[in-house]
Amino acid sequence: MNDHHESLHQLSLVLNDLRLEGEFCDAVIKVRDIKFQVHKIVLCRCSPYFIALFKRWLPPDEQIVDIPGLSPDTMKLIIEFAYTGSVSVTEDNVQELLLAADQFNIMHIVQICCNFLGERLCPENCIGIFQLTNFIFHLELRHKAYGYIIAHFEEVVVCTEEFPQLSVQELIDILQPDDLNVRSESTVYEAILHWISYKPEERHRYIAELLSKVRLALLNLDDLMINVMSSELVINNYECQLMIKEAHDIVCHIRTNTTRLNRFSCHRLARPRLPNAILLAVGGWRADEAANDIEAYDIRTDNWMYMKDHQEHPRAYHGTAILHGDLYCVGGFDRVNYFNSVCKFNLSSHTWHEVASMYCRRCYVSVTVLNGCIYAMGGYDGHIRFRSAERYRPKTNQWSLIAPMHEVRSDASCTTLHNKVYICGGFNGNRCLQTAEYYIPETDQWTMISFMSSRRSGLGVMAYAGHVFAVGGFDGIARLQSAEAYNPWTNTWQNAASMLTPRSNFGIEVLDNLLFVVGGFDGHSTCCNVEYYNATTDEWHQACHMDVSRSAVSCCVVSRLPNMDDYVFPRDLLRLHFGDEDEDKSDGYFNSDNLF
Repeated sequence: MNDHHESLHQLSLVLNDLRLEGEFCDAVIKVRDIKFQVHKIVLCRCSPYFIALFKRWLPPDEQIVDIPGLSPDTMKLIIEFAYTGSVSVTEDNVQELLLAADQFNIMHIVQICCNFLGERLCPENCIGIFQLTNFIFHLELRHKAYGYIIAHFEEVVVCTEEFPQLSVQELIDILQPDDLNVRSESTVYEAILHWISYKPEERHRYIAELLSKVRLALLNLDDLMINVMSSELVINNYECQLMIKEAHDIVCHIRTNTTRLNRFSCHRLARPRLPNAILLAVGGWRADEAANDIEAYDIRTDNWMYMKDHQEHPRAYHGTAILHGDLYCVGGFDRVNYFNSVCKFNLSSHTWHEVASMYCRRCYVSVTVLNGCIYAMGGYDGHIRFRSAERYRPKTNQWSLIAPMHEVRSDASCTTLHNKVYICGGFNGNRCLQTAEYYIPETDQWTMISFMSSRRSGLGVMAYAGHVFAVGGFDGIARLQSAEAYNPWTNTWQNAASMLTPRSNFGIEVLDNLLFVVGGFDGHSTCCNVEYYNATTDEWHQACHMDVSRSAVSCCVVSRLPNMDDYVFPRDLLRLHFGDEDEDKSDGYFNSDNLF
């Protein structure tokens, strides 16, 4: 087979040389004033368009073919592809090349161009690429561009000049689904006003249809009454006023109902959207035993979904990582065994697989991900604590040792920032540590940085808002509430607001640009409480408690799961869970005769 392919390649090179020399050519492709001599048989092999052109559309005695509607440069690329099987796609030529390849039914070039565009999706071009698929039928690219718009909607509205170019139906299709990724429904409402303002005389009539896609009852009363009702478009539209009244009554009812998912959650105006990412709390220490519990936090409803895992062995003081959409559990302890084993959980199929084991058994291990590799550092094997560190490459399914740290560290915590691995604090067998250091993979070297303001073992470390945050922990005397942030540009630590609850050995992660801390030990008992920090306001707030109290828990965040419904309360079951929303109309919450 290889010899056959080599022969065809050599034949292509010969034919291309003959084309360039003008030998044995039997047709001329003319684009504007540029002529290309070609061999009919070569173009026919490339595309059914040219078979039809030369067999049926071109008179037998005619050799010159005029091709309108494209540039000579694009025609040259297509002819070269017909002879060589390769094409050079750039940002400057991709759109015209794609349209021409579609016209000539050269599906290989179409696929190459669509792959090129799909890999370069960004807020500035995703709508243009999405609309391009109105003319080029390529389902994969259309789904990818649409998914990008849904996942990055807030950036798309702000960053792109193409947003107002959407048709009303395209806008409805984007605003309607549950998985539209917005932190606040006010973003959806503002986007509608922005779209209408582009052509107000033509588009004002769509306000009611578009407003119905906003989950108005998820707004707070101030946003609802001041921002939404201040628009003349809403004030002057009776249907909009009905929606506002209905949403107002639902919000008032929800305020008096302590259940996060209440019977109005199924209402079209109050149905929570799906999160773009979920926070997973995995394993840990529960009462006097290791746990194999997994809970998933849904930030859109402020609720945890509990999923007891009977397949995976219980682990505490372990590390977790998300790599290529899979959840990895690294090392840990189950009260009897210290693990060097690593297991991978497929979040789509809900199945566990064991992968290569680490060199060392590591309890109290620090785990993070950088450039597609998992790093495991320090820890304790039941006898000694480690300076050593190792790195896992999923492509080879192998661990390899890297340079050891400057300090022996167990019960430390780590993160990645600016292509460096940072590790802070921990316990060296004698004292809790105040030191921190970073690792650069390219040089395989560790470098010490400034000391933290406090000794911290069992702390949480996370890259957030351009800094490395070190939160909570144990200083050898008490559990800490304090937090501090490292500025890598100045090599200094600055105090941040303290947590609401002192804790050590907790989970920590960033979700929706907020820093979450989960569970842990407060000095008296394991806890289930959860709080989050907002760097913009320098404030901590309570979030929904986990179902299970546990310390030594590890957290990670996974984005854009294709089966996100598996990890949140199913939106389609809200009606069944709380009863039909039509029953609410007789409860006095909605009366269209009592408008503002």
